[in-house]
Amino acid sequence: MKAQAQFVEQRQVQRNFARAASTYDEVAVLQREVGRRMLERLDYVRIEPQRVLDLGCGTGASLSALRERYPKALLLGVDLCEAMLQVGQAQRSRLRWLLPFLRGRPPPLLVADAASLPLSEQSIGFMWSNLMLPWLDDPLAVFREAHRLLAVEGLLMFSTFGPDTLKELRTSFRDGYVHTQRFTDMHDYGDMLVECGFADPVMDAEVLTMTYASFDDLLNDLRRSGSGCAMRARRHGLMGRSAWAEVRAAYQRLANAGRLPATVEVVYGHAWKVPPRKTADGRAIVRFDPKQRVR
Repeated sequence: MKAQAQFVEQRQVQRNFARAASTYDEVAVLQREVGRRMLERLDYVRIEPQRVLDLGCGTGASLSALRERYPKALLLGVDLCEAMLQVGQAQRSRLRWLLPFLRGRPPPLLVADAASLPLSEQSIGFMWSNLMLPWLDDPLAVFREAHRLLAVEGLLMFSTFGPDTLKELRTSFRDGYVHTQRFTDMHDYGDMLVECGFADPVMDAEVLTMTYASFDDLLNDLRRSGSGCAMRARRHGLMGRSAWAEVRAAYQRLANAGRLPATVEVVYGHAWKVPPRKTADGRAIVRFDPKQRVR
């Protein structure tokens, strides 16, 4: 079980988000808030990208805001879950009839694996990704792909969850199984960015606390937002009533003023793709990684 604990089952990720596609926007309060805070960080960044890629765009909540901020740029939304893209596309179609200023050309949407995108090298000026990384088995592979796609002087900006996220839920279970995603420390993400060739990555984190009226409300939010555990070492069978009662009781002991806390550690990161270093005679220094596939 320990060997499996570090692996994400991508098919389960797809299933979770496909089932939640129709309810995602109703409960994605945290996701929208983190996206809003990411947008605020762009106020301090001067870029005029020709192409913007929203990686892991889901139902496309960030696409409208990115189009408003970069009206001259070509936007592209990418997600692994086709059902999420379809729901978002249908919602935007309805809104364009109600709100005339949204009747511009909708951004193209692409169903694809974030680690292997059918796009040309150096074709993207700005890559944005809001809370996609926890659902990846190998973030390093996605950072490598981001570096390949970004033009020189291009920017990668992302948010993800840190290790303290849902710590109350993890400690309430005593059955030896994994019940939340694997959440990576922000310093490890910084090391990955440097390894992939990004320059001077900037990482920071903040801790938010969501509160719920009941344990079932928390689980319901996770399920309806597609955020259920998709680790291979999760419990695949059903838990008995007595086991659930023990978990609820353990979580209930954490109540404060009648509300149950759920800690969320939000990690923000951004890094630039810089020109390759050169020798004194002008030759470029290129890092060769034999593990990276040849294109």
